[in-house]
Amino acid sequence: MDGGVWSSSNRDQSDLRGASGRLIIDLAAIRQNYLQLSEQLAPVKAGAVVKADAYGLGADRVVPVLYSAGCRDFFVAHVGEALKIRPRLASDARIFVLNGLQPGSENACAEANVIPVANSPEQLERWALVARNRGKKLPVILQFDTGMSRLGMSADDSALLAREPNRLSDVDVLFIMSHLASADEADSEQNGEQLAAMQTVSSQFPGTAVCFANSGGIFLGADYHAGLARPGIALYGGAPTSGAANPMHAAVRLDVSVIQTRTVPAGTRIGYGGVHVAETEMRLATIAAGYADGLPRSLSDRGAAFYGATRLPIVGRVSMDSMTIDVTALPPGTLTLGSFVEIIGEHQTLEDVADDAGTISYEILTSLGQRYQREYRGLTQPQSIQQRA
Repeated sequence: MDGGVWSSSNRDQSDLRGASGRLIIDLAAIRQNYLQLSEQLAPVKAGAVVKADAYGLGADRVVPVLYSAGCRDFFVAHVGEALKIRPRLASDARIFVLNGLQPGSENACAEANVIPVANSPEQLERWALVARNRGKKLPVILQFDTGMSRLGMSADDSALLAREPNRLSDVDVLFIMSHLASADEADSEQNGEQLAAMQTVSSQFPGTAVCFANSGGIFLGADYHAGLARPGIALYGGAPTSGAANPMHAAVRLDVSVIQTRTVPAGTRIGYGGVHVAETEMRLATIAAGYADGLPRSLSDRGAAFYGATRLPIVGRVSMDSMTIDVTALPPGTLTLGSFVEIIGEHQTLEDVADDAGTISYEILTSLGQRYQREYRGLTQPQSIQQRA
């Protein structure tokens, strides 16, 4: 990784205009992750999941980077997300709405050349009606539930559509699709069960391409790659497989600024509820981020920040806008008002923070708030966008 992007040596607060911290987003790493996944999938194409504002990193900045890397298939969750990124893409890019369409949004979707994923017979029927009224076939993806019990049509629905293909006469089915529930667990029996179920569904629609593998599914092998893969977390540097070395390039770094330091004697209660009591004299630093900034309360007395290679444990409860860390291991005076400590970076990965919080990397990444100053680096001259709450 480019030391100019990720170096922790610059701890000057002067260029941050008083922001609580600095979230660095490496667009070159996201591009490289896409190219790496594409190479692994070849000849199968890789799309990109950019829902939730590109997992919180800014779809308006991420989507053009992925397009320039060759991506032409983009997945969002809601039609509003699709309408937001449509102007950022050329006409040859396809945008798919994973949750399908809520009633009343069909015409806006058709006008914008956005493609829904039909998760139920009702969604399919409503989209087909719009196509009939417009006098032309409209593209669609059909999603089938293969064992996750979340979204998708049932086995009975797939059998009915296979028996009565006239139900699809007004639409152009680009893919049939399902979602892997346990792809990040390479040894899970559910992966094989879902693959078999997907193969059964596919046999009912001969000649129709399949969209199946998510980030974890790409690493399960070629049987899961099908006709189009749709990586998400792996694009943004998250580990696609639990318990294995992460092959992706880190795409985010988070540094948070110090508000205040103090020395407290043994017996001092620290934080809300006074749940942490100093056993000896301690030097503490309060830093300017909390659960409103995507650092969960579950990190209380469990997580840490870093200064260089020195781990600085969180002590007491994480507050909404701040938390307290034990800096006794550092020489006195090392941290002062405006100093930075690392939350995500060289010494602590996104997965490390998620593990300490008892959650997953997706939740941490998508929750990082808008109060950090965001710096997009890696493809152009470093550019800062001040995000306001």
